Amino acid sequence: MEHPLIGDISGLTTEELATKISELNKKLVIAGRSGNGHLCNQVRMAIESYQSLYTQRLEEQYRKQSGDRDFSDKIDIA
Repeated sequence: MEHPLIGDISGLTTEELATKISELNKKLVIAGRSGNGHLCNQVRMAIESYQSLYTQRLEEQYRKQSGDRDFSDKIDIA
């Protein structure tokens, strides 16, 4: 579930997303230590919002890199 109060994050770069996820994970640890369960849930939703976009971006980069390879002339199984 994505956090409803996070604005448009599509303009962030992959590095900015990774940094934000790292910062939120640190805040989650602090919230967990304080025993505030409701805050933990809110931070987890925020992490999920950033993580889903980050994963999507990494998959797109992987497809671009691996899509350029054509191994059809390397292995002939016919």
